[in-house]
Amino acid sequence: MAVIDSQVHAYEPNHAGRPWATVPDWPAQATGDDMVAAMDAVGVDGALLVSAFSMYRYDPSYAIEVRARHPYRFAMITPVDPSDPAVDEQIQDWAALEGAVAIRLVLRDEVSEDPNDPGIARVLDTAARLSLPVNLLSWDRPAQGRALAAAYPETRLIIDHLGIKQPYHPPVPPEPFAELPGVLEMAAFDNVAIKVSGTCTLSRRGFPYDDIWEPLARVFEAFGLERCMWGTDWTRALAMLTYEQGVAPFRATDRLSDEERAMLMGGALARVYDWGPTGRAAAG
Repeated sequence: MAVIDSQVHAYEPNHAGRPWATVPDWPAQATGDDMVAAMDAVGVDGALLVSAFSMYRYDPSYAIEVRARHPYRFAMITPVDPSDPAVDEQIQDWAALEGAVAIRLVLRDEVSEDPNDPGIARVLDTAARLSLPVNLLSWDRPAQGRALAAAYPETRLIIDHLGIKQPYHPPVPPEPFAELPGVLEMAAFDNVAIKVSGTCTLSRRGFPYDDIWEPLARVFEAFGLERCMWGTDWTRALAMLTYEQGVAPFRATDRLSDEERAMLMGGALARVYDWGPTGRAAAG
C-alpha cells in the first residue's frame, strides 16, 4: 500500500507577486520540488499538500502550482474564511479543481468562537453537500471543535495534529499531551477522523521519540486505526526534526503490525479522502 503523508506544507521565497502574510523564523523557501525530494529520499509516495496559512492565508495559488507540477504526488487542501460572505461559492469552485480533496477551517482569533456562527455554518453545510472533508484546526478551542462535531453529523471532520497544540521550536512543553482526554471525547462522533500529524514534536525524549507511543495507543484505541492518519506536518516541524525523523519511527516501531502500519500510513487516508498517489510513484 502507498505511504501517504497526511499533512505537508510548501512555500516559495517571499516576493511582491505573492507576499507572505507573516514572516516566520523558517528557511527562505521550502518549495514543492524540495518537498518531493524529501519524500523521495525516504520512500513516501504521496502527500496532502495543505496551503500554508502562515504565509498565504486564504490564497491557495502556490499549492495549485505545486500540484500542477507534481500531479501524481499531491492532493490539495485550502483554508477557507468563514467570515467571507462568498465562502460557499469559493468552496464549490475549490471542489471542482482537479486534485482538491478537502478544505480547512482554522479556528484562529479572527474566527468566531460561537459554534452557531452563520459563517461557520455555511462552511460546514456546503462541505457536507459536496461530500468534501473539512480539516479542523481547533487546538486552542477544543470545546468548540466538539460542539461542531455534534452539530454537523453529515460533515466529515478531520482533527488536525491530534487536536493538541504543538511547538514550532524547542523546548517541548512539560505536559505535551495534557489536552488529550478532551480530544479522545471526539472519537464518539462517527463523522470525525484524526490526523496523527506532527506527533514527534511532542516528544520530550528526542529521536526515536519512544515516549509518543503510550498516548498514541489511547488515540488508536478510541478512534480505531481506520480513522487515524499519520503525517509529519513538514515543513512546520522543520525546527524540531528532519523529514526522515518524522517518518522513521512509524516505520521501525514494533508497536504496530504490518497491517496496522499500512492503515495508519496510507490506508485510512485513502479511504477518508478518497485519494491516493497514482502513476510511477504508487506503482513503484
